[in-house]
Amino acid sequence: MQTRIAPRFENTAEMAEADAILRSCVHCGFCTATCPTYQLLGDELDGPRGRIYLIKEFLGGAPASHESLKHLDRCLTCRACESTCPSGVRYARLAEIGREQLEKDISRPALEQLQRSVLRAVIPHPERFRLALQLGNLFKPFLPEALARKVPDLPRIAPVSAPAAVSAATVPAEAFAATESLTAAPVRQPSVIALAGCVQSVLTPQTGVALEQILDRLGYVMTTPPEAGCCGALSLHLNARTEAHDYMRRNIDAWWPYIAAGAEAILVSASGCGSMVKEYGEALQEDPDYAEKARQVAALARDPSEWLLEHLQQLPLEHQERGTLAFHAPCSLQHAQRVQGSVEKLLQRAGYTLTAVADGHLCCGSAGTYSILQPELSRQLRQQKLDALQQGQPCSIATANIGCQLHLQGGTDLPVRHWLELLAEALLPEKT
Repeated sequence: MQTRIAPRFENTAEMAEADAILRSCVHCGFCTATCPTYQLLGDELDGPRGRIYLIKEFLGGAPASHESLKHLDRCLTCRACESTCPSGVRYARLAEIGREQLEKDISRPALEQLQRSVLRAVIPHPERFRLALQLGNLFKPFLPEALARKVPDLPRIAPVSAPAAVSAATVPAEAFAATESLTAAPVRQPSVIALAGCVQSVLTPQTGVALEQILDRLGYVMTTPPEAGCCGALSLHLNARTEAHDYMRRNIDAWWPYIAAGAEAILVSASGCGSMVKEYGEALQEDPDYAEKARQVAALARDPSEWLLEHLQQLPLEHQERGTLAFHAPCSLQHAQRVQGSVEKLLQRAGYTLTAVADGHLCCGSAGTYSILQPELSRQLRQQKLDALQQGQPCSIATANIGCQLHLQGGTDLPVRHWLELLAEALLPEKT
């Protein structure tokens, strides 16, 4: 695609990046076939090709408009278009640049600004988020039905820690380094780092417990440094890049002692957060103090499914028929991380029979804060996804991301669970 960046945007690394991405697009339109919003709305401007055109025109000097911002806001950033694109166009990065530059030129309505500020101030902070949910549950009987449905229930029972697991609160980073013994050679129990997540740690803490139990059975110590917090994705997707980078640096600082002491991987059980952590190296590449550490963190970040698949032979799974299951592969897992089939293999090995799911590449409509900011489109996408998931009459639905899990559960009576919980239930009983 021919491009011309307006003089006011020139001579920045970001604009050079945007220009290169624009030039890589050949306008073939393959992306429209896999774009959820284009399929729903049938508007060229609500598909990747049309949005690329809007960004190209704006960066070329066209005036900013709320209409252009509306079409970019409707994008889920599911990245299905990137999986389909024969030219390797990095659409998500271009959309990020385009939205950020547009917002510098035009102001959102005051209510939109307030809504986005509240989301950034509450969701990335588990204690604030828990308090907000407690208040929401308290006043749920008095809320309008449509609003009440959006307030999830807090877990009623606190999870019980895995019996032999060791937490970061009791084991300092130095404990993961090899230590000398007077009578034996240095011994170090293999270790991994885990990210608890913001929403997941509050609403589905059993997911982290399940991962801890599985790792314990493999002989690994799992540590979750309390200083680590939000991965930064929510702020980045709401155009608060400086804030997002601060979250990233804080996590790197929290993880670094354990990495230096030999942690083998950073396992992120929420695939949306995992896709963000895997991109830390790119996000902080211009930061002289963190660029190299961010690159190493990104290299260590793994989805638990791809890591566990490498340890499949050591997994003590009890082989028995466990019923039918529909698996929803989150966009962040299949399109952003490009991890495909690993969860399914683990679940099948554990004895679950997976049903066929039509159009498995399509987004469920959760997409971070999308279900809050674009509720009508989100509900339509959820219904389409649930129709496909329930077609095979499964006993339950599994997924790999907390956002998808909560969003889907809000539209069905079938239990929707994280696949790690199901895998943990398939472990052989420990020998006494």
